[in-house]
Amino acid sequence: MRRLFAGRTLIVGVLAALTLSACGTGEPDNSATGGSGGLEKSALTIGVVAVPDAAPIQIALDRGFFKEEGLDVKISVEVGGAAATPKLVAGQLDAMLGNYVALFLAQQAGAGKFKVVADSYQAAPDNFVIMAKGDNAAINTAADLAGKKIAVNTLNAIGTLAVTATAKVAGVTINEKEQYVPMPLPEMGAALETGTVDAIWVAEPFISANAKAGAKKVADSMAGPLENFPIAGWVMTEKFTSENPKTVAAFQRALAKAQNLAASDRKVVEEALPKYTKIDAATAAVIALGTYSTSLSEARLQRVADTLTEYGMIPAGFDVKALMTSPAPAQ
Repeated sequence: MRRLFAGRTLIVGVLAALTLSACGTGEPDNSATGGSGGLEKSALTIGVVAVPDAAPIQIALDRGFFKEEGLDVKISVEVGGAAATPKLVAGQLDAMLGNYVALFLAQQAGAGKFKVVADSYQAAPDNFVIMAKGDNAAINTAADLAGKKIAVNTLNAIGTLAVTATAKVAGVTINEKEQYVPMPLPEMGAALETGTVDAIWVAEPFISANAKAGAKKVADSMAGPLENFPIAGWVMTEKFTSENPKTVAAFQRALAKAQNLAASDRKVVEEALPKYTKIDAATAAVIALGTYSTSLSEARLQRVADTLTEYGMIPAGFDVKALMTSPAPAQ
């Protein structure tokens, strides 16, 4: 089995990052509150990335679903899951939208003990794509990615898995150490234009923005083996869920209402996107969106684990059940 990532290096890197974060001087407010229907904690800070995956959290805020449950929720916009995870472990965030690839790798590395309290988002056609300069005749399909520099938002995450899998189907083996260039999504267009990278892996709103700037689609990275792939879920630490069960249940109930709305009414998503992303209303109306999940499925999480095992990123036997929480009881 080909190893995409050196396990020991990954563990040391993740643990070092988390240790540095945990030693920061910021003291999170972990005070309990008993004034909101017996909730252990009513004020929550939720880390999100400014992409469509996180729309349900904005919908829940807009519709008052959190307030109905006695929760005061604030959004903290993060660069990505890799940046948010140390904050979650350190208690600076109470929950976050986490991409499953990075989450499973962090759990496997011992960087923390996590719980998925709700599913959020699955891929759909053309909402995670590989792009190149429109006038670059050397890159037209995934088969042309051999030896090329490819920008991804973080290493060891959904982007690297998606590009590697897409290239493999086209008969290309990606050298992750030599070819992947990590950078924030907003910077990728400029890097492509200057030739710093040859291709970029992007989601909306950056697909539309780069297309307007002249970039072309090379491949849909969520086709073939990753069709309808589970992307992200709402994550807390095991410690938080065990110490705050009523708060967790309230969060789950509010979020379930929002996830159901997002899944059934695209207009609700379109209204939410401009409020926490740089996607304007006109773009929100036409971009490709994934699927908003309405239940947490062991089978979907197992698919992520099996795919990571196939690509040598985690060993066989990863326990997805240890990551799952039960849905909140109705009230």
